[in-house]
Amino acid sequence: MFMYVTSIIIIVLSNTMYNICTKSIPEKASPFASLFITYLTAAIITLIAFRVNKTDKGFFKSFEDLNWASVVLGFCIVGLEVGYIMAYRAGWNISMGSLVANIFLALMLIPIGIVFFREEFRIYKIVGVIFCVIGLLFLNKK
Repeated sequence: MFMYVTSIIIIVLSNTMYNICTKSIPEKASPFASLFITYLTAAIITLIAFRVNKTDKGFFKSFEDLNWASVVLGFCIVGLEVGYIMAYRAGWNISMGSLVANIFLALMLIPIGIVFFREEFRIYKIVGVIFCVIGLLFLNKK
């Protein structure tokens, strides 16, 4: 239960700071220069965490268990980062851009969860989806 709750807290806090930082990247700054520094920082932190997190495998042995998903995730993260930078530069408010994107994300992941991961989708979830769609309509009303 601890990890169940703690993992969500980490996601929410990290995502909050992520959006604040993304919105705070100077307009004149190259998004790719910014991402280079971001990923360099992440790589250093990851290497330190790897050393602190002791496993029964060595550094190079740990890579044997990986698959295509780690490489594709790299492409996805770059797309995500550039997308948010572009959205904020295009004028999305920090309070709305992330909310709208995440509602659409949730709506896209529902059929993926059902078809590929055999997740259940019951009536109360359908009601939740309806509220999300209604919420999107209200959020985009001028």
